[in-house]
Amino acid sequence: MGNQLHLTYCFLLLSVITTGSAGRAYAHPGFDKLFVFGDSYVDTGNWETGSPWNEPYGITYPGKPAGHFSDGRVFSEFIAAWMGIKPPTPYRFRGGRPIEDGMNFAYGGTGVFDTLNSKPNMTAQIDLFEQVLEEKLYTQDDLKYSIALVSTSGNDYNAYIAKGGSLLGMPGFIISVVNQLRSNLQRLHNLGVKKVVVMGIQPLGCLPQFTMPDSYAKCNDTANLAATFHNILLTAAVEELKLESGQSAFVRLDMYDAFMSAIKKHENETGTSELQDTLRPCCTAVTSEYFCGDVRNGEKKYNVCTDPKSAFFWDSFHPTQAGWHVIYSVLRSSIENPFQREFWGSF
Repeated sequence: MGNQLHLTYCFLLLSVITTGSAGRAYAHPGFDKLFVFGDSYVDTGNWETGSPWNEPYGITYPGKPAGHFSDGRVFSEFIAAWMGIKPPTPYRFRGGRPIEDGMNFAYGGTGVFDTLNSKPNMTAQIDLFEQVLEEKLYTQDDLKYSIALVSTSGNDYNAYIAKGGSLLGMPGFIISVVNQLRSNLQRLHNLGVKKVVVMGIQPLGCLPQFTMPDSYAKCNDTANLAATFHNILLTAAVEELKLESGQSAFVRLDMYDAFMSAIKKHENETGTSELQDTLRPCCTAVTSEYFCGDVRNGEKKYNVCTDPKSAFFWDSFHPTQAGWHVIYSVLRSSIENPFQREFWGSF
């Protein structure tokens, strides 16, 4: 009888881990709160106005502008779904929406340092998180079952170039960005967050912003080299944090390889014959002085493709919801494995 009970327990435990769409007990039982930091790749509504609140953003989901820098869901929402929770409430809505699933402190356009907008940089976002903890909105016990998702998608480097920074000085600036990012990751863990998941930088040179001058026909090697250097430094920093903490509290997501694999996968699945068909965004401005969503004197200054669900990129910087889904699918095993190892190791 005892053996039968043991086998039954093991079977139920295995079913919880391998079930693909159950409730909160998904791939990593026990993690039920998500705290999000960074930029537009994970922001779900902290901007009060601007492009994410203008048409045609949100055209796929929820069918209207909702503060997402895409036609639909962004990466943090896929992570929340994987956890079996609802997307965490944006910080600015904390007083009027449920917060039991966590909170999103990310602001589109921001970086590790100050960029070209006045929104809170990553250090300031973590300051807001610390204030929330001081207000007792979450307990230390809550944090023991939490994940922090951290996104840095390159706004620091765009701002560096826009402010007159030189290519010669770029390596030194990248080092300073990664050093500060490392400190931010350590701080989140010191505040009590159980797992800190940091996203590496995607292939910057494959974003439509960089491929447009070549009619979206090829990626920009120089921008991709900068992204590669950032990722090499970040990998080393995360490994150092793991050694110093003596535990697997830090996880790095390889967004560079995920984007490249997703782009190739998108080509195969949609039957596109040329790279430019994948690198071309769905929403394009009529001229270089405008952006997706811009309207002047009641006239739209952008064009939208007929089927956003078949496009990989939404605008000059961001994937579509479909693009994010492919990226998440590529990354899923690397997301799940650290949590499954920790879970099984606790028995």
